[in-house]
Amino acid sequence: MISHPSRHCAVELQALPSRIGQVRRILSAQLRYWHLDTLIDRAALGVTELLTNVHRHAQPDKVCTVEIELLLDRLMVSVHDHDPRLPEVRDVGPGATSGRGLAMVAAMSESWGARPDGESGKVVWFTLPTSPVTAAARPPRRTADTPARRFAEVEPVADGHRNAHAPARSAVAG
Repeated sequence: MISHPSRHCAVELQALPSRIGQVRRILSAQLRYWHLDTLIDRAALGVTELLTNVHRHAQPDKVCTVEIELLLDRLMVSVHDHDPRLPEVRDVGPGATSGRGLAMVAAMSESWGARPDGESGKVVWFTLPTSPVTAAARPPRRTADTPARRFAEVEPVADGHRNAHAPARSAVAG
């Protein structure tokens, strides 16, 4: 079941590897609809880690609900399952092939947590800020040492006429 009120989306599923990819696509589409494209990669990574934990560890079943909610200045992504055991961030050795998922969620999110949910079950969640002002998003600052670039530079050609540079083209085909 999928519900799409204006600021909330919920998907109930079995946390199987094939379904995790479907949830990432639903999450990506919803974030594009809300004009939060810059959050897609981090939100998809976080939900993948949480759903993988349900797939690997949840008992008695793998049924869960993923909710994404747009709050005032943050996105909250949560996964509800039927296993009452709360997850813990583990210290893993450099050669370990698993066990880093919650540490990754903690590193890429603004905040995260887990809480009991009713008689049996839990909710694991993380938040992302919706309006980060990052250096990458800001135009470069101009200083006294940095001259302003002109929109179209002009250079002479062999026949004596001056032509503007051609506009930049994408390096990616297609």
